[in-house]
Amino acid sequence: MREVKINRVYKHFKGDYYLVIDVANHSETKEKYVVYRRLYGDGSLWIRPMDMFLSEVDHDKYPNIEQKYRFELQEIKSLNEK
Repeated sequence: MREVKINRVYKHFKGDYYLVIDVANHSETKEKYVVYRRLYGDGSLWIRPMDMFLSEVDHDKYPNIEQKYRFELQEIKSLNEK
């Protein structure tokens, strides 16, 4: 099962990048939400239900998208790593 990693960068299937800040719980339904920040534009903060964040791309609606999942974890290496 996929999981959300805190303080990591994810790429949305439409191309932009986001930093996951945390996972929050809805106070009444207990549904989990991913809290994330845009890494472009105004850097605003957003939330999305975890199930939606982890879902696969609707390839019927977006047939030309190669990415499997709506948001995919990016492995970003330091320029100093060997």
